[in-house]
Amino acid sequence: MIVRSLQEIEDTDRDVRSASGTWRSKRLILAKERVGFSLHETVLYAGTETSMWYANHVEAVLCVEGEAELTNDETGEKHWISPGTMYLLDGHEKHTLRPKTDFRVVCVFNPPVTGREDHDENGVYPLLTEPDED
Repeated sequence: MIVRSLQEIEDTDRDVRSASGTWRSKRLILAKERVGFSLHETVLYAGTETSMWYANHVEAVLCVEGEAELTNDETGEKHWISPGTMYLLDGHEKHTLRPKTDFRVVCVFNPPVTGREDHDENGVYPLLTEPDED
């Protein structure tokens, strides 16, 4: 059993800030836990814009605080995301988030991330893995 709080991972290697400065992600469960998914609390900052494309992952996102516009960059379709709203990127959709306020979400990734990922120039997380345990 694992019990872990957001407070205890603050300012550790599980507390990741993007190179772009548009988000911060506290990664509660990572690939090294070997449970088949990762779990994060992420805050995207008000007034920013983050374009993403999870070419290597499926992500489910649940908004718990704040508001943002989500755009499907492939279709142009826009959605207003507010607390209690979930979206699932089950088709590896290229998308952009524009938070109106600080936007706090809980995210699940499959395959799980290692904690070392940040978006590349295409908005993609590389597919990193943990070494096999012997």
